[in-house]
Amino acid sequence: MFHLVLAACLAAQPATCQPRLLPAGDAPTREDCEARAAPVARDWLARHPQLTGDGPRCVETAALPALTVQEAAPGVHVHQGAMAQISPQNRGRIANLSFVIGETVAVIDAGGSRAEGEALYAAIRQVTDRPISHLILTHMHPDHILGAEVFSEAGATIVADARLPEAVARRAESWMASVPRQIGAAAFAGTRIASVDQTVDSPQALSLGDRQLRLTPVASAHTGSDMTVLDEETATLFTGDLVFLGLTPSLDGSLAGWLDWIAAPPDPEPALIVPGHGPVVESWDEAVTPQRQYLTALRDATREAIGAGLPLSQAIPAIVAAMQPVSEGWADFRSTTARNAAAAYAQLEWE
Repeated sequence: MFHLVLAACLAAQPATCQPRLLPAGDAPTREDCEARAAPVARDWLARHPQLTGDGPRCVETAALPALTVQEAAPGVHVHQGAMAQISPQNRGRIANLSFVIGETVAVIDAGGSRAEGEALYAAIRQVTDRPISHLILTHMHPDHILGAEVFSEAGATIVADARLPEAVARRAESWMASVPRQIGAAAFAGTRIASVDQTVDSPQALSLGDRQLRLTPVASAHTGSDMTVLDEETATLFTGDLVFLGLTPSLDGSLAGWLDWIAAPPDPEPALIVPGHGPVVESWDEAVTPQRQYLTALRDATREAIGAGLPLSQAIPAIVAAMQPVSEGWADFRSTTARNAAAAYAQLEWE
């Protein structure tokens, strides 16, 4: 297969140029790709007025920059993101991203920029040329959703929890300003927020032809728009950021709801758990025990600070200090825990 790549430059910063992969230009031969290159590039640039473009070219799949993926189970491929908060050094590529191959392909989370979405698309094409029918977004955080437009252009239906579109809309303007500052303008070039095509408000099956995925919305926990994905063939559960391993959990939903979710393991338990951050693991206890300990300590330390009558400004450092015994093994512990302390204080203050 051949793919159309365009040199795209920020109109406001002409020296800031990046190659952009345009899936609408995919073709079985170089000749076919080159024949459609000009109109595809023109149409894409019209939808991205902040960019200028030049030099469209057609390259083979093997020549595309691709994320590294591992086959965790038959037909289940996972890319493990960097164990850190987003930065120019990691270009925002911190989330675990996955795809499941049936008669068609379902992608689970799209990455934190268009560039990362393109690299995931290239990784898929290096494994299979089957059509990508669905992109499933596990929750609304930008490190999981900002690569989605790539898969929409490839023909995928974007699927998410019914609460996600509103949650994203409330934050989109802020993200589009803050994320390029955090990861770099070049790494963010061409990134847009894609619309959700299909929303899920109750458990439902999604068919890949010869393979079924089970989508299950979750009451407010990590965020207010969490959804899990179960590959029924291999009993692999994709939790999104309902499970963190190694990177400190971030609370953007309900602390009580998150602990309730952890306390009710799936029945039957999955054979593999793919967390939103960290390595794939084989048991529920291995997946959730460190996070349960962290969130329980957060709840208890916050209650203690509130019980002592501490105002928020004093409570945050007191909570962080009280949680030091559970800090081992968590990347970015101090800064993330300070943010979590503020969220937990607001939730528990009137408990």
